[in-house]
Amino acid sequence: MDLVVKGRCYYEGNLAQLCIGIEDGRISRIATNLDGDTVHDYGSRLILPAAIDSHVHMRDPGATHKEDFATGSLAALHGGVTCVLDMPNTDPPTITPDALKEKTVTAASKSVVDFGLFAGVQPGVDIEGLAAGAVGFKLYMAGTMGDLLVPSLGSVEAELRAIAASGKVLAAHAEDECLRRKDPESGLEDHLRNRGNDCETSAVRKLRELRIEGLRTHVCHVSAMDTLPLLSNGGRMTTEVTPHHLLLDKDSKLGAFAKVNPPLRKREDRQALFKALKEGRFDTMASDHAPHTVEEKEEDFDYAPCGMPGVETMVPIMLQLVRERHLALSSLVSRLCERPGELFGIPKGRIGRGYDADLMVVDLTVSTDIKADRLHSKCAWTPYDGLSAIFPKVVFLRGEVMTEDGSLVGERAGRDVVDIAAAR
Repeated sequence: MDLVVKGRCYYEGNLAQLCIGIEDGRISRIATNLDGDTVHDYGSRLILPAAIDSHVHMRDPGATHKEDFATGSLAALHGGVTCVLDMPNTDPPTITPDALKEKTVTAASKSVVDFGLFAGVQPGVDIEGLAAGAVGFKLYMAGTMGDLLVPSLGSVEAELRAIAASGKVLAAHAEDECLRRKDPESGLEDHLRNRGNDCETSAVRKLRELRIEGLRTHVCHVSAMDTLPLLSNGGRMTTEVTPHHLLLDKDSKLGAFAKVNPPLRKREDRQALFKALKEGRFDTMASDHAPHTVEEKEEDFDYAPCGMPGVETMVPIMLQLVRERHLALSSLVSRLCERPGELFGIPKGRIGRGYDADLMVVDLTVSTDIKADRLHSKCAWTPYDGLSAIFPKVVFLRGEVMTEDGSLVGERAGRDVVDIAAAR
């Protein structure tokens, strides 16, 4: 056995004192006692699968003054995330096989964690050519960052059928462009008024009405309580929720720093989302990490860009909620680790034989306050400054120790998860 990791492991839904045997970067055995060439004994600390953040914007290429794969992946790693799935609304957008290949090369040269890349959906794009290298496809049903708006599903029916045939997931930014108002905005209340709850529910209804056999639809960043009754769709539709829609609302005092799409909504909305999360009604949680510089966010509200960072703070904040008994550990592991791996066909997110040995070591007794100057995103700010969180003590990527006590100890090793899955 190359390596053995000992501790209080989350295994098959329970915590137990176990040994994880690792060979060639994968988990090969799980037992009460194992011997290995190298042994890491973490005593009573928790050993959890590292997280998969299935919705990030690394701004690379085209806006690397905000973030790039080097800084964004470093932030992910320190937050217990060893795999990020990046969205296609970059410059140029990821809508051609050549653009996808170039972005893959860029990510592989910079990323310290594993990654997957979404391709964008537009009329006439080469779905078959993109499917070979994309982890999934992204559909933008309303205007937001980038220029990938598809206001009519009828205009991409052929492309959606090709996506169904490819077996890839269609992730949707579900806001109805036909209902989006474009009135001037001076604050979060105005932003919500322009993109009301009906904007989201209308888009989700349109997705439900699609009759394309085999199409797997994933609704990103559900934000409105009115959407919740629409989410049960016989298993044909899966769903995502973000920390900011669970923890923040339109009464936040952050101004344009809290301007996001879909918008922060009323307190009743976020409370309903949190209840739905506890009831297991969301498949995944993702950060929608979308950094902008402080200078950009300090512009007049109407002109400030939408989005906020979150890839480094998501897991630590959720671990704190587990400590405070607001959230079950099983819910966290399911939404942040197991389900993203299952949905996108990635052999990560679970402590089990054959899975990548992506692990995080956690001490639930040790909390720390989030401070922007201690984080690693290039944007250098966070909406959660001062909030208590539990950061992982150690993070493994494919059996290699990458961070220890907040310090980077491993070398850049990011790989494309499409390649990893294909090699199995």
